[in-house]
Amino acid sequence: MSHAIQRATELALNETTVTALRATLKTTADEVVQAIIDEVPPYANALSGSMGGTIRRAVRTALGHYLDLASGNTTGGDAGDAAYELGRGEVRDGRSMDALLSAYRFGARVAWRCLAAGAVPAGLPAAEVAKFAELTFAYIDELSAASAAGHADELAARGRAHERHLEQLVRDLLAGASPDALLASAQRAGWQPPVSLTAVLLPAAQARPAYRTLDPSTLVLDDLPDAFGVLLVPDADRSHLLRQLTDRTAVVGPARPWTRASDSYARAVRARSLSSDIRDTEDHLPELVLSADMDAFADLRARALAPLRTLPAATARRLEETLRAWLLHQGRREEVAAALFVHPQTVRYRMSQLRELFPDLGLPHRVLELTLAVGLRAG
Repeated sequence: MSHAIQRATELALNETTVTALRATLKTTADEVVQAIIDEVPPYANALSGSMGGTIRRAVRTALGHYLDLASGNTTGGDAGDAAYELGRGEVRDGRSMDALLSAYRFGARVAWRCLAAGAVPAGLPAAEVAKFAELTFAYIDELSAASAAGHADELAARGRAHERHLEQLVRDLLAGASPDALLASAQRAGWQPPVSLTAVLLPAAQARPAYRTLDPSTLVLDDLPDAFGVLLVPDADRSHLLRQLTDRTAVVGPARPWTRASDSYARAVRARSLSSDIRDTEDHLPELVLSADMDAFADLRARALAPLRTLPAATARRLEETLRAWLLHQGRREEVAAALFVHPQTVRYRMSQLRELFPDLGLPHRVLELTLAVGLRAG
């Protein structure tokens, strides 16, 4: 049994008093609405025009139900349902629960003053006035609670819908959807597109904790394959972002126009597959270029370095290391020797072997092919 119904069983207004109070309902409702307009700023404009008329009728309905209770009729309709819907509607209209509770507080004060002013002259015994007051405020408390529940449920529902829209936006971005589709998805999610997005790939368990430290407009998805998550960080200051992720096992892709976030994500994924030690993909562009098509890279190595396969494995490895250093240092023997920790004469000897194996070593197309072939160490 609700507190209001319990109070109503202790107080049953006689028919004369109830009839007198019903005659004042319209005036009482008008005064309640006016008090809310005067005292609660968020309602200053909301209760004018047709909306004001709707609210006045709702107040009269609630007061009518209240008088039913006060007269001992506890089987009528439930005003709590209307109060619940009122709470939901306040969310849709952009008003907080604090504003609505203030409206109830001022409304209850005015309603009690008006009802008491009508009840006592109509014959309500002085001994019953306290019970009448208890019923009034218990009834308002229950309406407030019903509205608060509606308000909270609507916020929760909107929050869940918003999260679903944001999640779908991330999936659309990672899938490389068309710019028009992405713009529509962003609008559904209520997300303002930035100039650029930077993808951050990290373990799923770290995604949400990292997300809470970044720009509030950052997008997050933590259910990618292989227990990974992704953050899409808007207009990131790269050095600052890397510092923020110092304690995370993260791979940071390049900044890309927001409709091309899939490119940033793809690079982060490729870097992660290349090595678990990569953090900033911008520091590993050569490796990433060479690893873009691993089958093609393997074919290139097999063809370009075929002459080395005729040698013992240890000799082939030494000559490949020498060739790599020679290409990197553009044939400067002293620098090659320093890089390999050998004597310059050793470099000269090895290079003579390489020139026998690769007679066209000085041709530009051969230099390019060999540079690519030795760009990544095999295995």
